[in-house]
Amino acid sequence: MKIDRAECHPAMDYDEHERSYQLFIKMSLIVGSGVVLLMIFLALFVA
Repeated sequence: MKIDRAECHPAMDYDEHERSYQLFIKMSLIVGSGVVLLMIFLALFVA
């Protein structure tokens, strides 16, 4: 996702916004993978 800076407010820190969004995506994938692994573990060893 690219931001057209010509139409944006100059006071906003768009580089920080993009870094935060990338971190959010990365952490979502890590947490989602952890949940899937937990469900597999529970299916194998608890049920």
